[in-house]
Amino acid sequence: MHAHSYEAAVAYGPGESLVIEEIVVDPPQKMEVRIKILFTSICHTDLSAWQGRNEAQQAYPRILGHEAAGIVESVGEGVMDLKSGDHVVPIFNGECGHCIYCKSENTNLCEKFRVNPLRSVMVNDGKCRFSTKDGKPIFHFLNTSTFSEYTVLDSACAVKIDPKAPLNKMALLSCCISTGVGAVWNTAKVKPGSSVAVFGLGAVGLAVVEGARAIGASKIIGVDVNPDKLAKGQTIGITDFINPKLIDKPVHEKVNDIIEGGVDYSFECAGNLDVLREAFLSTHDGWGLVVVLGVHPSPRLLPLHPMELFDGRKIVASTFGDFKGKSQLPEFAKTCMHGVVKLDEFITHELPFEKINDAFQLLIEGKSLRCLLHV
Repeated sequence: MHAHSYEAAVAYGPGESLVIEEIVVDPPQKMEVRIKILFTSICHTDLSAWQGRNEAQQAYPRILGHEAAGIVESVGEGVMDLKSGDHVVPIFNGECGHCIYCKSENTNLCEKFRVNPLRSVMVNDGKCRFSTKDGKPIFHFLNTSTFSEYTVLDSACAVKIDPKAPLNKMALLSCCISTGVGAVWNTAKVKPGSSVAVFGLGAVGLAVVEGARAIGASKIIGVDVNPDKLAKGQTIGITDFINPKLIDKPVHEKVNDIIEGGVDYSFECAGNLDVLREAFLSTHDGWGLVVVLGVHPSPRLLPLHPMELFDGRKIVASTFGDFKGKSQLPEFAKTCMHGVVKLDEFITHELPFEKINDAFQLLIEGKSLRCLLHV
């Protein structure tokens, strides 16, 4: 197996347009796989990384991207569960299968391959598998780096899925769908007939709505400052919509008007502490559960006093929807194939890979949920 040159979209600095260029992709080392990416899409996490919001996490040049689907091109030494030709979905939150975390039923955070925005090299040898034509290393991102024709992943971060599954839609299982639906099914364990409020109707928030609809929630309140989210939210399953900008009282009071006492579960998908506070107060006294899904850049701490927890409301976070990627995602992919979870509504735009900068712009302007790039 040799290093080959392929096309990739490379980030050279915060907010700079991605450069489509020929790069060199090394063969997979021990326990790694090289994947041909067929479809990739852009998530808000890619956007934040590209904008360089968090200085500690910056590394350039870098290949971003973590939502994708593709085919295994070659495997490194020791890889037994994947072979050339397998259909795979990369996952940013890997599963080695044998550490104390992977063996525990209580977590999906692998000791070695859990999501780590600070890591920019391969676990194996601390080096990069990408380089520029003149030999300079190009850094990795979120265990995946999918904005490239080919990428190299640790085998712990590649999930084999049914070859009959449509790869274009399976790309969504890399991040937004698994995160949102899993937060409802696995983290909150929402019960049929219960009530839910979702704060922030981006792709993850709407995946929460989809998960709640699929499980049979009776009330699904969507909250967003973008009025355009109403129609999309209703198509997917919200029963009520609140635009905080258009009401003259706090959101939690408005939620209380819709459902007396508040909702059973709320999901914070905005990454804003003031929103988190409203999400907390929107849940029912005595048993309300808040699931945090938004990424919070603020140095501020939780907007709660410990005594408030004695009123019975709980607050938890969810990474990758509490799915163990390698062992549980294939089954979830089948559930999606059977139409239990509807994926079509999430792909709002499709573009060729070369138009990746346009796709970023669509997300910045809030016009797209997922723009699928054909690599």
